Amino acid sequence: MTTSTCEHVSTLPEPPPDARTPEGCEDCLRTGGRWVHLRLCLTCGHVGCCDSSPNKHATAHHHETSHPVVRSFEPGEDWRWCYTDEVIV
Repeated sequence: MTTSTCEHVSTLPEPPPDARTPEGCEDCLRTGGRWVHLRLCLTCGHVGCCDSSPNKHATAHHHETSHPVVRSFEPGEDWRWCYTDEVIV
């Protein structure tokens, strides 16, 4: 996997996952949906489901908030994605 850098990652905090949803996608848990993989917003700690999931809540969160970078919230994975620059960082 090739990674790049972008201006957004240098200023990001690494918040803990949202305390309301340590067990999964906040939005799917609220609506009874299901998810495939989880993503953690590095701006606010929102946990959302990936684009392989039916509702794509992580991407929807980005569109609603403009928070630029998420990281995988899957065990053993540490990659990050910048929605704004569309690169793995």
